[in-house]
Amino acid sequence: MAKNKTVYVCSECGYETSKWNGRCPDCGQWNTFEETVPLGSSQRSSGSVSSARDVSDNIFEINDIDATDTETRWSTGSGELDRVLGGGVVKGSLILLGGEPGIGKSTLLLQICQALGDDHTILYVSGEESLRQIKLRARRLGVDSGNLYLLSETDCEAVCKAVAKEKPEIVIIDSIQTMNISGVSSASGSVTQVRECSNMLMKTAKSLEIPMLIVGHVNKDGAIAGPKVMEHIVDCVLYFEGEKNMPYRILRGIKNRFGSTNEIGVFEMTGKGLREVANPSEMLLTGRPQDASGCCVACMIEGSRPLLTEVQALVTKSSFNVPRRTASGFDYNRMAILIAVLEKRMGYYFGGLDVYMSIVGGLEIDEPAADLAVALALYSGLIDKVVPADTLCFGEVGLAGELRGVQRAEQRVLEAKRLGFGRVVLPAATLSRMDRSGLEGVKLIGASTIGEAFKAVMG
Repeated sequence: MAKNKTVYVCSECGYETSKWNGRCPDCGQWNTFEETVPLGSSQRSSGSVSSARDVSDNIFEINDIDATDTETRWSTGSGELDRVLGGGVVKGSLILLGGEPGIGKSTLLLQICQALGDDHTILYVSGEESLRQIKLRARRLGVDSGNLYLLSETDCEAVCKAVAKEKPEIVIIDSIQTMNISGVSSASGSVTQVRECSNMLMKTAKSLEIPMLIVGHVNKDGAIAGPKVMEHIVDCVLYFEGEKNMPYRILRGIKNRFGSTNEIGVFEMTGKGLREVANPSEMLLTGRPQDASGCCVACMIEGSRPLLTEVQALVTKSSFNVPRRTASGFDYNRMAILIAVLEKRMGYYFGGLDVYMSIVGGLEIDEPAADLAVALALYSGLIDKVVPADTLCFGEVGLAGELRGVQRAEQRVLEAKRLGFGRVVLPAATLSRMDRSGLEGVKLIGASTIGEAFKAVMG
């Protein structure tokens, strides 16, 4: 009898190798390799296909396949979640909801059971909580649907068998790290267990056309470690972002086979669960300081919606030989480039100064259109002069100090007008091709360089 082949799998990224290594060559982590035996390796034959199933009868011409019902979507009752999913839950889809422990994943899924339970039967499978604990949490959230059924189980094979027998219309797995297959010789939550359990759940969901929502926890670095190997299996990958000590949560779509991957949903954590934030721009600008230097408002585009957020920069004399530079919610390297542009092109010296920059509200900004707002906040903090409260700006800053055009400027200006901003500073190239219909009441100021923009704002 042939001996089962042993492989070593990295618990951080899922990299496989036939030899143990102290350091993973893929992700660079140390002492993360675990010995495992691939599932079904003893049954694999050396190149023989005589025992394979005959699937030739399952081959169909594409025009003969009925797809009229494939894209049927079920509303979750949460407008923000439906927005990120592309309109709702698709029949037979597999959805991964990732985030840090305690950020609100289980709370959100239990809340949507109330609306989904009006028309569909739901099986909530928990490997982390007892049935009594789930009941207490459901009572606090006001969830009392008669079509919600609970199961506390960690055996993935038993769960799939129960799903095949009971045939619920929706299944929730909380969480994938607690599921295990007895035939896999590794602990629950390991890369091998997560991969094999995901494959088993995927086959069950696709064969029975039952949508499954799966919870996956992230590691200390903020990345989904075990579930990273299942991202190619699932249809949708959603991430919960936000600080646990702050009330606001952002749900971001990373992968979506049935919709856009650029949408975000905004929620607020309250004592009675997650509440949708219908107007995130107004929320992010709440409590703006009056007559404070180093503050500027920018407009970002997240998916199909414009978001107004405040950029704050504190520039102060350093007490160290090497000044400190920190950025929260904005790329640190991008901030360093903007400081270098201000020094080289504008002649403003930051060499002996500490720079602390933050995006208010816990939002992560990676759009180049934020460059002008960040540069203006740095300039305002340096000269200690206040940016007018009714001024908003956006634009990409080049290494020569020029302002580059951005997309969807009309949407940004309309959102600024709706929230009462009277002046908008933007790249001159963008202003020249804008459709200004409906933008009356807002003064649009075009600038070709950051010097022109600073002069227009600060005088």
